[in-house]
Amino acid sequence: MAPSKRKVTRRQAITETAKAAGVACLGGFSLAALIHSASKADARAIRPPGALPEADFLAACVHCGLCVQACPYGTLSLAEWGQEAPLGTPFFTPRETPCYMCKDIPCAKACPTGALDSALPSIKDADMGVAVLVGHETCLNFKGLSCGICVRVCPIRGEAISLEPMEVNGRKVEIPVVHSDKCTGCGTCEKQCVLGHAAIRVLPRDLGLGGPGRNRAGREV
Repeated sequence: MAPSKRKVTRRQAITETAKAAGVACLGGFSLAALIHSASKADARAIRPPGALPEADFLAACVHCGLCVQACPYGTLSLAEWGQEAPLGTPFFTPRETPCYMCKDIPCAKACPTGALDSALPSIKDADMGVAVLVGHETCLNFKGLSCGICVRVCPIRGEAISLEPMEVNGRKVEIPVVHSDKCTGCGTCEKQCVLGHAAIRVLPRDLGLGGPGRNRAGREV
């Protein structure tokens, strides 16, 4: 017996057409959101060593993941939907896994497009970001305690970060001071900070050091 054809009323036809249009519309919005996400970086996204300036990096990166595969420490990830970097681009989260400053910089050498500069002379020349002491009130050294873990674990110890004497509320203390011209933004200090919320954080350099000031007329100064 041949299967009977379902009778569709005019009301049902209009309803189903509207549903189909709604799905298509929703799909369009999702695609637009995807494109928007894939083209805009969050201020917190920390790139691998040797990364070009962000706009150039996004133009050159083909989301191949070869840098992720080349990293021997599992530091790098390709961004997924909702993460702080544009979709499919490599980044790392220092609080979870910092850059271990490989001398041969395998991630940059694996990049086929130059989005990561394979000719970077030394890992010390990398500019992934800059460490910033954001938790002045929570840093144990500011409270007069002897911590300094961020200084002791720094791969460029004595150059990128040091303890400097300072007077806080009438007490002589030693405060971690980041020397931005030496800091590579590897994130080891952030990873090893003993506090629940790290008092020292790695930020993209333009955010960590601040952009140009503006006068009242809105012009850069």
